[in-house]
Amino acid sequence: MPDFDVVALPETDHVEDGDVAPDFTRPLVGTEYWEDRALSEVVDGPTLLVFHPMDGAFQTTYVYNEIDDRDWVADVDVLGVSISSPYEHKDLLAARGDGVRAFSDPSAAVVREYGVDHDIDAMAGITESRPAVFLLDGDRTVRYAWVASEHPEFPEYDAVDAAISELVDR
Repeated sequence: MPDFDVVALPETDHVEDGDVAPDFTRPLVGTEYWEDRALSEVVDGPTLLVFHPMDGAFQTTYVYNEIDDRDWVADVDVLGVSISSPYEHKDLLAARGDGVRAFSDPSAAVVREYGVDHDIDAMAGITESRPAVFLLDGDRTVRYAWVASEHPEFPEYDAVDAAISELVDR
């Protein structure tokens, strides 16, 4: 039995399979530097957009460890999105997420636009991302979507693997 409560998250109207992923411009952080980039500028093939809680949260660590263990960056461009600052993303990417870049969304505007936001209990006014993954093709059409319905919850990694394989093998 976990030593924490599992909390059901409210239903959300999130981006779905078949939707075109909304475009946005935010600082995109790599291991060397960051710069403002639009999603539409960086998606030029299969892309896995991974929304995650703040850097340093145990869920984020687990998700990035899976990204590394499954070597998703060998098949798709992996882009993280969270409310963490570019400085926090640089620290995260120095420790894990080899080959991943991450968008910084401190206002949570992108998180809200994708419908994956939730307010953190006992932290008034702080909105972060629930875990979510969106597999995009080169036209930003969502080919696979998964969004957490409870906290904590993790992506169905084998299903993500299968969706990536299906998209890149076309």
